[in-house]
Amino acid sequence: MDEIDYIDKKKCRCKGILIILPFFLFFLSFLIGRYPISPIEVITVILSKILPIECDNIAEMVIFQIRIPRIIAAMLVGAGLSISGASFQGLFKNPLVSPDILGVSAGASLGASIAILLSLNLFYIQIFALLFGLTAVAITYFVSRLVKSSSNLVLVLSGVAVGSLFSALTSFTKYVADPYEKLPAIVFWLMGSLSSVSNKDLLVVIFPMLVSIMILLLIRWKINVISIGDEEARSLGLNTKKFTTLMIICCTILTASAVCISGIIGWVGLVIPHIGRMIVGPDHRKLLPATLSLGASYLLLVDNFARALTTVEIPLGILTAIMGAPFFIYLLKKSKIGWS
Repeated sequence: MDEIDYIDKKKCRCKGILIILPFFLFFLSFLIGRYPISPIEVITVILSKILPIECDNIAEMVIFQIRIPRIIAAMLVGAGLSISGASFQGLFKNPLVSPDILGVSAGASLGASIAILLSLNLFYIQIFALLFGLTAVAITYFVSRLVKSSSNLVLVLSGVAVGSLFSALTSFTKYVADPYEKLPAIVFWLMGSLSSVSNKDLLVVIFPMLVSIMILLLIRWKINVISIGDEEARSLGLNTKKFTTLMIICCTILTASAVCISGIIGWVGLVIPHIGRMIVGPDHRKLLPATLSLGASYLLLVDNFARALTTVEIPLGILTAIMGAPFFIYLLKKSKIGWS
């Protein structure tokens, strides 16, 4: 009984940490940046929107125009990529699957590169990235339907082929781009960053991302069923074709929306679900909420490092790769890649 009580207490402690961690990092992130703001100033500025309290105008502008959009964007992107990765890994029954497996990131990269090549502003760059990302997945799905097979492996292979094609086209846009102006802008966007996120950007993506996250959370118990096998899922009354289509749509919207405001940020959707399994186990009813918390906290923490480490901001894609790749090698060494 003592051992069982210890395990229960440990699980409760982990749940408490997963709930508190995002809120703690959310408040801490207001204090990090070029313009120093104290905790009392943060509280005062926020309360000034509710109560008749005077506050520093510069601090108010920094918090509401710069830091709040960036903090919310980091948490949305991290949560969206993480829950998409966990959902896809369950759907395809493969722990090495990431959110961009169907070509959405490659499509978004091409769209953004074309927009930059055409000298369009940031809004159109994001729109092009979103539309091309959705288009890439639509092409992947169409190609997989041409093959007379219901296997998810065909869908994954189609995604690899379409992603490779779009990546080649992105390389072509870099080849023809002006090496002094357009090429550096394309390369910087592909590295991933939240430095230019504004409130208007959040308004474009926050609703579809939140709706997609809610749908995945509502159907997360069905991922346990489909991860057993398609035949077993059908025998239990699950319409695997409709369920697979719904999951692909939600994960694609999440990934494409995240990429359009942040650029390409790798490893989050691959590594965070494995950390979630190490903490709460492979049950998707617990895993998806855990990955939401871990993903939002992780990318917010990485973004804080990107802002604070050096005078010149480090692109997020570089930091997530530097941190994610060694940890993934550690997982391989410890044989924690499985489902148990």
